[in-house]
Amino acid sequence: MSFIQLTDRRLRSSALCLTFVLAGTASSVLAADATLGAQTPEPPFDQERFNNEKPQRNWSLIVGGGAIYEPEYEGGDKFEVQPIPVIVFTYGGWLEIDPGGVTITPLRHDGFTLAAKVGYEGGRDEDDADRLDGLGDIDFAARIGAKASYSWKGFEFYASVDQTIDGSESLIGTFGAEYQAPVTERLILGAGVEAVVANDKHMEAYFGVNAAQSAASGLPEYKPNAGLKRVNVSASAAYMLSENWLIRGQASLGILTGDAADSPIVEEKLQPSTSVFVGYKF
Repeated sequence: MSFIQLTDRRLRSSALCLTFVLAGTASSVLAADATLGAQTPEPPFDQERFNNEKPQRNWSLIVGGGAIYEPEYEGGDKFEVQPIPVIVFTYGGWLEIDPGGVTITPLRHDGFTLAAKVGYEGGRDEDDADRLDGLGDIDFAARIGAKASYSWKGFEFYASVDQTIDGSESLIGTFGAEYQAPVTERLILGAGVEAVVANDKHMEAYFGVNAAQSAASGLPEYKPNAGLKRVNVSASAAYMLSENWLIRGQASLGILTGDAADSPIVEEKLQPSTSVFVGYKF
């Protein structure tokens, strides 16, 4: 579950219902039309006709931006700051459109959810870092996936699978748990942990070095196998500055494992990152 979705779901205030009751016609009008009133009795008073309830909105829109401070590439030891423009639209609890793609959730029942997503994989350019010189680019590609989750008393347990179409042809599985705790009406704290496994094509694309790449880069040849590639832990805080403005920060630590950690491309196994986001909720 995306952090915007979590924040929006927990901080969403219910709509207020306003009722206006019309007391009737003015006494001067009744006096002028007394005869007609006697001949035509008024129908019983219908309260529902005079209710003016504000319909509860079933959509939300968050517009904002922020920045993330993270390694230049997965496995790098140098960091960079990247801006993050964010637009998140949700509708009816089953549709979410965010910078990562489109998520549709057709099933919600007793804490269980099942969702499908269409998104993208950003790929990697060899000029992203000096260590990548000679390794070539990994193309931008489309990605499809599915996610199953169960929510219980602030916890969410989830498992997802994503397949990249073209590009690295990655197949990635993610298993994790997250906890969200509302400290006050405005402040929510969260923490999470997850494990990421990948197929051999993903591992070879992002952590492997074939003969041609070895000759061009000077790195030794390396052929990683499929398996657990990374464990992530994170902590977050979201705060409603006002009824519409919100701010969220997150700190994460990724730990490369197995064949990914042993790759000659990797300069640092520990991959920390921090991000901050400010948004306006319509």
